[in-house]
This record gives sequence, structure tokens and C-alpha cells, in this order.
Amino acid sequence: MVYYILKVLVSSVIIVLISEISKRSSMAGSILASLPLMSLMAFIWMYIDTKDVQKISSLSSGIFWLVIPSLLLFILLPYLLKKQVSFWWALGVSTSVMVLFYFIMIFVLKKFGIKL
Repeated sequence: MVYYILKVLVSSVIIVLISEISKRSSMAGSILASLPLMSLMAFIWMYIDTKDVQKISSLSSGIFWLVIPSLLLFILLPYLLKKQVSFWWALGVSTSVMVLFYFIMIFVLKKFGIKL
């Protein structure tokens, strides 16, 4: 239980840290947020928990393929905000489009024999 709490605390601190740094410098926050910190932490926690490098390899491949549709959020959100769409609507629309493209990407990958 202590280990689980440690994982939650470390992960939470990183998110809060990025948020606080972003308030002071959007460039520094962008650099930190663009780093695959969550993926790296997931790899580390998974390795510590299971020592199963095959699962980590599969996770890494899945993340690679699903980064592509997630980029739509980072394209669509600022576009909608610049068009004066309210933040919550812009976030909802861009997130919905991203999720839709996750399903499309998974479907396309299956057609090419790539299983996530």
C-alpha cells in the first residue's frame, strides 16, 4: 500500500510541477510537458512491479502508434481557442476528435496486422 501511495504521489508531484512552471514560462512548461514523463514513469513502475520487459515493449509500441491521433488535440485546441471558442467547448471538441481518431487508428492498425 505504501508503494502504491508513493507512485501516486510522485506522479502527482510531476503534474503539479509542470502546471506551476507553465504559469511562469509557457516555453519551459511546454518543454517539460512534451517530455514523455508519464510514459517513462509507467515503464519504470511496470518494470519494478513485474520485471516483464515484453509488456514494457508492447506498451512502448502502443504509445508510439497512439501518439499520432493524440497530436490532433494539440492542433485543434489552440485553433479553436484562437477562433474564440470557449475553453470548455474547445477542450471537449478537441478531446472528442482525438478519441474518435484513436478508434480509427486502432481499426487501421488492425487492418495492417498491428495489435495494441
